[in-house]
Amino acid sequence: MTVILVRHGRSTANTSGVLAGRTPGVGLDDKGRDQAQALVDRLGVCIGEIAAVARSPLERCAQTVAPLLATLQTELGRDVPEVVVPDLAEVDYGAWTNRPLKDLVTEPLWKTVQQHPSAAVFPDGEGLAAVQSRAVAAIRDLDRRYGGDDGSGVWIACSHGDVIKSVIADAMGTHLDAFQRIVVEPASISVIRYGSTRPYVHTVNSTAVLSVPAPPKRPVDSPEHHTGEAAAAEDAVVGGATGVDGHHRDAHADETSLARG
Repeated sequence: MTVILVRHGRSTANTSGVLAGRTPGVGLDDKGRDQAQALVDRLGVCIGEIAAVARSPLERCAQTVAPLLATLQTELGRDVPEVVVPDLAEVDYGAWTNRPLKDLVTEPLWKTVQQHPSAAVFPDGEGLAAVQSRAVAAIRDLDRRYGGDDGSGVWIACSHGDVIKSVIADAMGTHLDAFQRIVVEPASISVIRYGSTRPYVHTVNSTAVLSVPAPPKRPVDSPEHHTGEAAAAEDAVVGGATGVDGHHRDAHADETSLARG
């Protein structure tokens, strides 16, 4: 079960030097709209397999996935559900919302956010530990719904920088206090496959065309006789993955989609 985590494209707030948070009406700027359109081709290798598009309720996420949803429906004839998920929303920065970043760096809490984020609770807002808890729970629930019984499902989750970083940190088995080491830029793609024994992080902060993992090969006959083999299919490869035998979906299989437009 593979989730493609997409940060929204560049917004009007990203270049303003202000922490917009959940402020209504913050949309994509011209570059962000171009990034949203480019996302369609960047996902070309797996666009025909996308089972659902989940997103934060905020406008900049809706605008980011709009070209993708339109392409799925009009060009591919696929009525893929758009699922609005409150738990994928931006951090509630409380009293920090709409304040200039140059002022926030002088606040004592800023150092906590940078060095000990698991202890950071924004005044009149939420704590980063709570953000991770609700975001990870949402992602794992959505993956159970859209990942597919055979483990081949691919779906999209469009959210915000700190939210995505917290999900990646969980998948990596990394404490939240280290999540500031993860970079998630506007319109970047990160890929996580949730296996039966652990998550596998395939891509972080990619701004290029995507490589999406194929599901692991499983025994085709009686599972009772191949319990060990099935478990091994989910295990990490000792010495490192070989990159052969269908480890990734074939990027050349959808060249016409990648060349579209």
